[in-house]
Amino acid sequence: MSKKPKRTKQAKNGKQPAGAGGTPATVALTEAGVDFTLHAYEHDPATASYGEEAAEALGVSPDQVFKTLLAEVDGALTVAVVPVSGSLDLKALAAAAGGKRAAMADPAAAERSTGYVRGGISPLGQRKRLPTVIDASATAHATVCVSAGRRGLEVELAPADLQELTQATLAEIARG
Repeated sequence: MSKKPKRTKQAKNGKQPAGAGGTPATVALTEAGVDFTLHAYEHDPATASYGEEAAEALGVSPDQVFKTLLAEVDGALTVAVVPVSGSLDLKALAAAAGGKRAAMADPAAAERSTGYVRGGISPLGQRKRLPTVIDASATAHATVCVSAGRRGLEVELAPADLQELTQATLAEIARG
């Protein structure tokens, strides 16, 4: 079974294209007038890594596809956006967020806070705006892909737009 992605370009008039699969993330992008491209692919529920699945389905390097992780930094939920090819350095995240300790957040707390399900958590359009840190490696790419708010749907956009819309800090928070 092929996982060939479908590409849907953001309309220049600022309206969501028909069939684009509106999610809070795509609504936020559309309302902000940001240029983006949606990539839909068939998600395999048995996949071990949502991010690696997305990179493979889109035919792009795992360095260009970023996963959204939630951690608690000194007890406060914080969003970390790191390349699929690496892992989150919790000490570096804590330092970037101005804290002392970081630990991965409880998945149920992450889902409640963001309004998204695990494997489909987008850094964009979250229910509650949380402090966000994007790995600095994002700036090495003209565009990056992040979850568009559901499994099997990625959004491609400029790293500067991602940083601006999430009001994120850039820091070296990934390992590997």
